[in-house]
Amino acid sequence: MAKTLTITTRNASFQQWQALLTNRNKRQRAGEFLVQGVRPITVALEQGWEIRALLYPDRQQLSRWCRELLDRADARRVALAPELMRELSGKEEESPELLAVVAQPDDDLARVPVGPDMLVVVFDRPKTPGNIGTLIRSADAFGASGVVITGHAADPYDPKAVRASTGSLFAVPAVRVPSHHAVLDWVAAVRKAGPQIQIIGTDEHGDVDVAEHDLTGPTVLLVGNETHGLSKGWQEAADRIVRIPIVGAASSLNAAAAGTVALYEAARQRAKQR
Repeated sequence: MAKTLTITTRNASFQQWQALLTNRNKRQRAGEFLVQGVRPITVALEQGWEIRALLYPDRQQLSRWCRELLDRADARRVALAPELMRELSGKEEESPELLAVVAQPDDDLARVPVGPDMLVVVFDRPKTPGNIGTLIRSADAFGASGVVITGHAADPYDPKAVRASTGSLFAVPAVRVPSHHAVLDWVAAVRKAGPQIQIIGTDEHGDVDVAEHDLTGPTVLLVGNETHGLSKGWQEAADRIVRIPIVGAASSLNAAAAGTVALYEAARQRAKQR
C-alpha cells in the first residue's frame, strides 16, 4: 500500500489542485484535472487513465468502494482536512469521499478509432462546458467513436464538462484541435486508407431531414456553435447539411440536444441495418 500524505493547510499542493478547478491555463500547463463522483472515478480507473493522486477526507470512515479503489489505483494517496475537501468540491455542507487528480491525454486524432462503423462527432467552437460534457455523454450512449472539439472552445476538462459527462469522458476519446483543417487532413488520410467517410453538418436550414439521410456508413457528424452554428469552413467542407424538424414555439434546439438527436438517428439506422 502506498504511503499516505496528510495535508491540513492550504499549502502549495492544495493551491495547485484548487487552481485546476478554475484556471484553464494552469490545467493545461499541469496536464491534469480534478474529478469527483463514484462513477466518473471508477470509469477513469477501469479505462486505464493515469490517476496521479487520490484525495480523501482525513480521519473519516470511508466506504468499501473508496477503500477498494484506494488499494487498486497506482496513485499518490492524500488525506486532506475535511474543510479542504469541501473547498475543492464546491460543496458547503459535506466533503466528498474521494477526489481524483487525473492526467489529460494527448490531443491526438489517432486516439479516435477508425473503421467501417466509425461515427465521430465534431463540436465546432462550443462555448459552454456543460454542453461539451452532455454531448460526450450522448456520444457514449449512442456508440460514437469519438468527439472532436474544434476552434476556440470551452474546455472539456472544466469541472462542469466533466460532471455533465457523468464518466463518459473517460470512455469516449475527446480530442481538441485548433481548426477544421486538422480534422479535414485526418479525414483525407483515413479515406486513403479505405473508409470513405462522409461529413454531415447539422443546421436548421439543412436541405433534408436527418432521418432521410443515410447515416449507416463511416460518418463525421458536425454540430455547430451554440449561437452562430457551423463555421463557414465547416459548411463548405460538409458533403451535406441535414436539419432536425421541430414544431412549437421553439426556434431551435440547444446545440448538445441537436447533436443528441442526430446521434440517436444514426444509432437507430445502424441498429435497423444489423
